[in-house]
Amino acid sequence: MRFPRFTFPPVFTSRFRLPLVGFTSLLILLSASCTRHSLKRSDDAVLTGYTGPTVVGVDTRTLNGKIMTGYQGWFNAEGDGAGLGWTHWARNRLEPFGPGNVTIDLWPDMTEYGPGERFTTQFRHADGRQAEVFSSYNRETVLRHFEWMRDYGIDGAFVQRFAQGTMRLDMRHHKNVVLSHAREGANRTGRSYAVMYDLSGLPRGGTAAVKTDWLMLRERMRITQDPAYQHHEGRPLVAVWGIGFAPRAKPRAYTMEECHELVAFLKANGCSVMIGSPTGWRTLDRDAAPDPALHDLLKSADVVSPWTVGRYKNPAEVDAHAERYWKPDLAWCEQNQLDYLPVVFPGFSWHHLKGATLGAIPRLRGKFLWHQLMTAQMVGANMVYVAMFDEVDEGTAIFKCTNDYPSGDGVEFLTYEGLPSDYYLYLTGQAGRVLRGEIEPRPLPPLRPGDEEPDPAVVMSADLR
Repeated sequence: MRFPRFTFPPVFTSRFRLPLVGFTSLLILLSASCTRHSLKRSDDAVLTGYTGPTVVGVDTRTLNGKIMTGYQGWFNAEGDGAGLGWTHWARNRLEPFGPGNVTIDLWPDMTEYGPGERFTTQFRHADGRQAEVFSSYNRETVLRHFEWMRDYGIDGAFVQRFAQGTMRLDMRHHKNVVLSHAREGANRTGRSYAVMYDLSGLPRGGTAAVKTDWLMLRERMRITQDPAYQHHEGRPLVAVWGIGFAPRAKPRAYTMEECHELVAFLKANGCSVMIGSPTGWRTLDRDAAPDPALHDLLKSADVVSPWTVGRYKNPAEVDAHAERYWKPDLAWCEQNQLDYLPVVFPGFSWHHLKGATLGAIPRLRGKFLWHQLMTAQMVGANMVYVAMFDEVDEGTAIFKCTNDYPSGDGVEFLTYEGLPSDYYLYLTGQAGRVLRGEIEPRPLPPLRPGDEEPDPAVVMSADLR
């Protein structure tokens, strides 16, 4: 069973197919000129250079030795000011978020969030309290998330910037605001951040939108001049995810040729480029398009990062994957003077999103993630990408999620199996210490005082609610 990258449901997709690169760019420019005055004023406030405080922390000059995570930042809540309803919490973002209208499989632990960060839902806890969630549009929330990265030793985040969303005014505004918050959070906490463009859902010629958007970020936000912006090989790093994947339900409309042009554009703009590729990129099989041009494209980049979420389901399959893919992938990259960034994930579930089994790939109380982290380093990886920080839709989140999820109405959510809500943050940070040689690797995930194995009956009770 293979799992594709999440793409926006129809309510978020462009209504037009734009076959020509020039027309796509024109549409973007025209849409920008039609922006409402209030929205333009808000964008002007965030599309500026950063002038706030900066804390010296991680070395932003290189990816080497880094534990990075992916930051979706795509959650909205009714009343957060973005006007996007319950985006990524609910199937229908314009309807109340409650039983029957939900896409997430994990519930965030809201204990530490301030009063202005809490948004009430139609769900209720067992004691009758209305359940709450956050919005990524909220500055305090994003800063809080970067504080957690600092507190647990996670080096930084790839801030996801779905390219299709940049073609809609309201979605682009949200992305600009979240990126601005992430930039501030990284600077204030001594973390790093980099932009990751996800090409999923782009029409043919749509990569022109990425070029236009990147120039806007570089010229107006001046993010590459930012002390917290992640560099690699002496240049600011830009990630482009979604190149070389085989068609699934429908072919990817954007072509290999235009992806090659996009990478060349970014390189000419003085950037290092990381490509998010399919698992089978080297052998041109499995989830990869059987197109030899993919190899030439990858050789023109700087970092290769194959997507592995859903490609294995237990520690034994991790070992087999490492032998079949990670080891020869690394050798290929070394031969072609590329760096290799393996992707690991704590577990997987898209029960409410796709109707699949809840917890389809079990977390095994941290053993699944830890085994991947140690195996990746054992085969020679000197950098790791943990997917994802806040992805509760697909059940891959590592940030603070609760075991005390809302109950009733037949709606079930995953738990952290009785472990503390911060356990996966702790685990990821400890893997970073192993990567930097600060502590010795170990076969089983570390436990802190208080993290000991709970009563099995308690775990079973929580999982069966």
